[in-house]
Amino acid sequence: MQTFSRLLVAAVIAGSGAATAAPPDYVHVAAGTLRSVLAGDADKDPVAIAAFSMRAVPVTQGEFETFVVAHPEWRRDRVARTFADTGYLHDWASPAPLLAQDVQTRPVVNVSWFAAEAFCEGEEARLPTWNEWEYVAASDASRPDARGDPKWLAQILGWYATSAGSERASVGGAADYYGVRDMHGLIWEWVDDFNALLVNPDSRSGDDPDKLKFCGAGAINLQDRQNYAVLMRIALLSSLNASDSTTSLGFRCARPASPKDQ
Repeated sequence: MQTFSRLLVAAVIAGSGAATAAPPDYVHVAAGTLRSVLAGDADKDPVAIAAFSMRAVPVTQGEFETFVVAHPEWRRDRVARTFADTGYLHDWASPAPLLAQDVQTRPVVNVSWFAAEAFCEGEEARLPTWNEWEYVAASDASRPDARGDPKWLAQILGWYATSAGSERASVGGAADYYGVRDMHGLIWEWVDDFNALLVNPDSRSGDDPDKLKFCGAGAINLQDRQNYAVLMRIALLSSLNASDSTTSLGFRCARPASPKDQ
């Protein structure tokens, strides 16, 4: 789906002028291996992760406002319903963006996969894959993989007890091992291959409206059953279509590593 969807996105933004803004801060993420929680019984070998670059923080309201001004086809009153549902950017006061200064640095939410991909395309980037996102999200401030630490896991789980309706802080939390910020504790994030995350690829996948009910049962195939926080993200992303948006879901972009960083 992703290849076809990106072609649709490219067609929409082709010929539009690029937004003028300060260059975003991308940080280098070194190559490594990941024991993904999604590995099934027949595939428990670590996943090789190639070096890449990731936005240090999620895309902000102000950055997405600049994008919408430069690409008015992504305004909520003009966007094609193929690319965004009726909840798209519904927290903005008006279709023509004019955001208050105090929300400019908060993460943008209520954006569809299509809109997120279009924004990243404008930065010559893309959404990170699930494995890339999980690889970075496994780190704490000093370790590339802190998932074996019960205290770290408890801290991550504590965020999920916070009401989704709580007012969000600005981006720019403490940096992790790679220099990436806000992987946990602020918003949930789109990934490129979100619709390939169902643990059991059977009749519960695809457009089955009941598929979310089976995500918990699918946890029996997870390598790390203690990582409930990651399972919750998988359940959410697996339940969505590319045109969907939610009040807690935003995004950040990723790029292949430049030759000098390899």
